[in-house]
Amino acid sequence: MDDARQTLLRLSTEKGQGLAALSRMLRRNEAYLQQFVHRGSPRRLAESDRQLLAAHFALDESMFGGPPREVESVAVPYLSSRASAGPGLSAEGERLIRTERFAPGLLRDAGVSPAMASLIEVSGDSMAPNILDGDRLLVDRGDVDVTVSSHIFVFRRDDELAVKRLARERATIRVSSDNPDYPTITVDRDAVQVIGRVKLLLRRPN
Repeated sequence: MDDARQTLLRLSTEKGQGLAALSRMLRRNEAYLQQFVHRGSPRRLAESDRQLLAAHFALDESMFGGPPREVESVAVPYLSSRASAGPGLSAEGERLIRTERFAPGLLRDAGVSPAMASLIEVSGDSMAPNILDGDRLLVDRGDVDVTVSSHIFVFRRDDELAVKRLARERATIRVSSDNPDYPTITVDRDAVQVIGRVKLLLRRPN
């Protein structure tokens, strides 16, 4: 409740709306919110009061002591293809295995649109120690532009599906691994079909 009182006092100050005026909006006596904030009475705002304040300030009811709103989740497709971080894997047709649920905030923080997100599993060790065999990658299919900066992408080349660092070099693309045992190569731009940029790594606990 202390958080709710502090929130209400802060909003009242920031918006220039006194506690007495807000109390009148709730159809309460003018001292109602003043007593709630400074004297702790009532101990908890009534549900109808919380809802009105939430609507007035365009905030979630939990900010005023209500129960947290259930967070909606986003279904992200988990595809059958495995991206090779080692010897190439044949890029067979992708097939939806299942969907996995993600909090919208997680995708937003990763910079991935829900409509462009997909999950893919890694095979091999060429991206070790940063990406390991069996790791799952959240791929942004809306981000396919290879720049001069080296970023990790899932891509197709010569009928193989792979995950590597790609960087543009004039009319070519540099393909490199994080594992020094694997050589860096340079290929024509047309030789690479970028599926999407890796935005998040998901590793199962040991």
